[in-house]
Amino acid sequence: MKGGSQTEGSAASEERKRNGPAREARPKAKTARKDKTTDAGKLKIGDDWNAIRIIALSQSNPLKAIAEFVENSIDAHAKTITITRGREHGAHYLSIKDDGDGVPRDEVGLPNFKYVATHICDSIKRRLKTEGLGSGLQGEFGIGLLSFWTVGDTLTMASAGADQRAYQMTMSKGDSRYTVTQRRVLFAERGTELKISPLLEGIRTLSGEKIQWFLASELRDRLRNAQVRVSVIDNLARKQYEVEPRAYEGRLLHQLPTVRTPFGDAYAELYLLQPADSCRVALTRAGTRVIEDLATLPGLESAPWSSRYLQGLVDAPFLNLTPGTRSGVIHDERYAALLEALKPLEAKVIGVIEAQQRAEEEQASQQSLRAIHRAFREALLALPPEEYDWFDIQARANSDGGSAKPAVGDTASQDGLADLGVAESGFNPQAQRQFFDYAGPLFGVVVSPAASTVPINERRRFRALPRDRSRRRVADDLLFAWEIVEGDGSIDTTADQEVEYAATATPGLVRLRVTVTQREIGCSAEALVTVTDSLEIPLNPAVVNARGLPGYTFERAAGALWRSRFDAARNVIVVNNGHRDFVFATKNRALQLRYLVRLYVKELVLKNFKGVSAEQLLERMIELSLYAEEKLKAG
Repeated sequence: MKGGSQTEGSAASEERKRNGPAREARPKAKTARKDKTTDAGKLKIGDDWNAIRIIALSQSNPLKAIAEFVENSIDAHAKTITITRGREHGAHYLSIKDDGDGVPRDEVGLPNFKYVATHICDSIKRRLKTEGLGSGLQGEFGIGLLSFWTVGDTLTMASAGADQRAYQMTMSKGDSRYTVTQRRVLFAERGTELKISPLLEGIRTLSGEKIQWFLASELRDRLRNAQVRVSVIDNLARKQYEVEPRAYEGRLLHQLPTVRTPFGDAYAELYLLQPADSCRVALTRAGTRVIEDLATLPGLESAPWSSRYLQGLVDAPFLNLTPGTRSGVIHDERYAALLEALKPLEAKVIGVIEAQQRAEEEQASQQSLRAIHRAFREALLALPPEEYDWFDIQARANSDGGSAKPAVGDTASQDGLADLGVAESGFNPQAQRQFFDYAGPLFGVVVSPAASTVPINERRRFRALPRDRSRRRVADDLLFAWEIVEGDGSIDTTADQEVEYAATATPGLVRLRVTVTQREIGCSAEALVTVTDSLEIPLNPAVVNARGLPGYTFERAAGALWRSRFDAARNVIVVNNGHRDFVFATKNRALQLRYLVRLYVKELVLKNFKGVSAEQLLERMIELSLYAEEKLKAG
C-alpha cells in the first residue's frame, strides 16, 4: 500500500509538474497585465550623444549663433566685445573676445570647463533666475555653446584662472570628447575668448558688415541697456565696424495703450512712416529679437502689423521660447494673453494709420491737381487762344479796364500773355526775389500758340517763351530770330520776342521758326499755322469760365456708370472714384494722372464747345489730350 501510495503520489506529482505551470500561469499573467497598466516612471534619454547632436544642430542660422555668443558675454558683465573675422594658417576663423567675468571657477580656482562641457541643458542662469538673482540674464537652456556646430568645426574657449594663467577647452563638431589644456601666453587677460576654426564652407563669405547689421537689429535693446561696446574687425576686408543699436526711422507714436497681461507688461515702441516693404515690427524678449516680422505670427497677420506703415518692436519678456533656434514662440497661455492684450494697441494704431492715409491721399490729390494744371497751362500755350479761352482772360481784362486778377489754381498774366488766352508763370516784381526766383541759363523755348488755324488774309500774333531748365522765364541777354521756313505769308518783324503773322489769300500749311540765343547758347522752336478759307468749327464765345482752371473732387458711386461731371457752381470736376476705370487707374500715380487729365479734357471740351457735332467734339478731345498728356509727361 505504501508502495502504491507512493506510486500514485509520484504520478500525481508528475501530472502537477506537467499541468501545474499552465494552470498557475493564468493568474500570474492576469496580475502582470494589471500591473502593466499601472506602471509609471520618468522619461530618460536613451542615447545621450544623439540628443546632444540633435540639440547642436537645432540652430540653423549662424548669425543667431554669433548673437548667442555675444549675449553670453553680456551676461558675463562684459563692457567691450570684439568679434574678429580672419584667416590663420590658411583657415578662416571667427573669434569673440570680451572683458567680462570669464568662465566660473571651481573650488581650486581654475576655470570650470568640466561643468560647462558636462552640464548641457542644465543652465546656471536659469537657476539664478529661479532664485531671483538672475536679473538681466538672457540664457536659460544651457545649450548656447553647442550652436558653434553651425559656424565651424572646432571651438576653443579660453579663460583665466585664479593663478593668473590662461586655460582653454577644445571641442570639435561631431566629437563627444573635449580637452582642457593650459594656454601658453605671456599673461592671462580678463574675460573669455571663443575661437571657431575652420569655418564651414557656406559661411566663409559672411562679412563683418553683415554681422554688424544683424547684431544691431537682433540685440538692439540689450546693447543699449547694457551699455556694451561691440566691434567687428574684418581682417579679410580690412575694415572695422562698430555695432550701433539700430535707430528706427519715422515718427515715434506717443500715448499708446499699455499692453498688460496677467504674466507681466509688454513694451511697444512704434514708429510711423511711409509704407515700404522694409517696414516691420519685431517681437523681442528682454531686448533680444525673436521674430523679425510680427505679422508672420498666427493671430497677428492683419493690420496694423501687416500694413507696412510701422517700424519698431513689441517686447514681451514673459513669453516662452523654443530652445535652440531662438526664433520661435510657444503658443501657450502666455502667447494667448499677449494677443488679447494687443487689441487696444492695434485699434489705436489703426486709427493713426488711417489718418496718415487720409493725409497722404489729400497730399497726392494736391500734387495731382498741380500737375494737371501745369500740363493744361503748357498745352494751352501751344493751342489757339480764341478756340481754347476756357476762362475768358482777355474778356475779363477788357471789361475791368486792366489785367484781371487770377483766381485760385491759375497764374497771373504778368508778361502780357492775356491776349494769348493763357498766362505764363511769373512773379511779383514788387516783392524781393529769392535765390530760386532767378532764372538760370537758357534751356529751351516754346512758341505760343504752337498750332493754330488762321483764315485767309487774317493775322495772328505769336510769341517766343524762353525757359531755363526749371521752366522759369529767361529774360536777360536774349536775341530772337524769326523766319517762315515753309509756306506763304509774312511777319512784321524778325528780331522781337513777339511777331505778327499775316496769312495770304491761299490756304495751306505754314511753319514758323524762332531761334533764341543767349550768349553761346541757342534754342529753336516752331509753330504750325493752318491757313484756311473757312473755319469749320463755329466758336461759342458765350461759354466762358472766368474762375481759372477747375479743381477736382471725388464722389464714390460704385454702381453708377458716369466717370466725371463738371460742377459749374463750385468750379470743380467731380470724379467718380468708385468707377472700375478709376480703380484700375490707381495701380500707379502716373496712370491715375493720365486718367484724370482725360476726364479734364472731356469736361472742358464739352463745356467750351457746346452745340458742335459729335465728330468735332472728338477731334477737339484728341487735340487737347495730345498736348496735355505730352506736357504732363514732360513735367
